[in-house]
Amino acid sequence: MIDFYHVTKRFDRYSVALQDVSLHADKGEFVFLTGPSGAGKSTILKLILRQLLPTEGQIVVNGRNLATLKRSQLPMFRREIGMVFQDFKLIERMTVFENLSFVMTVLGVPPRDHKKKAYAVLRAVNLHHRLNAYPPQLSGGEQQRVAIARALINDPFLIIADEPTGNLDPDLSADVMQIFIEANLRGSTVLLATHDRELIRRTGRRVIYLEKGRLGEERAQQPAELPETPSTFMQWGSL
Repeated sequence: MIDFYHVTKRFDRYSVALQDVSLHADKGEFVFLTGPSGAGKSTILKLILRQLLPTEGQIVVNGRNLATLKRSQLPMFRREIGMVFQDFKLIERMTVFENLSFVMTVLGVPPRDHKKKAYAVLRAVNLHHRLNAYPPQLSGGEQQRVAIARALINDPFLIIADEPTGNLDPDLSADVMQIFIEANLRGSTVLLATHDRELIRRTGRRVIYLEKGRLGEERAQQPAELPETPSTFMQWGSL
């Protein structure tokens, strides 16, 4: 599903972001990327989105060699990926519904379906009652849940999240992580970059560790309390 083959990324002679990284993530897997600041986590995510190109090596995502993707094919490729960021990237002058509607317009969803789809994904993250609120009226946890709803709107095969709980307290972080877990149980592959080791320990999923652009890997224990099937909270059906 995601394959890196001996990938190196240099920005100049003295700045090596990744050094000879090879990794694999299966379809439907949940994987944490962790390591100290500057380890290369965000670089890996940007390479997967083809916002960057590797200096050496190959990257294959969902059967596509990213080096062979034409510029005209990139928008369609990225539309199949849900992206969640630490700073939410919501448009403050638009309501929650308008933020989601804007994305649906880009995705080519007919306007007549926007309200139904927006309500469905917001219900999935327990924010359907905030449809007409503006981002500044929401708490940090609520804004992050809207950002996740936006990422889920096209039922993506892959969800990429870059420090999505970095600005949240532990309780809100746990709520947000549960949404990612249940999206994963519905079939989306999840790749989540974080430096929060306690969050990783509690969640109990595969861990890829980076340090100074090099790769190490460990396995986290599977907590017994995690659900084996999606709860009704996340079963929004076919969007």
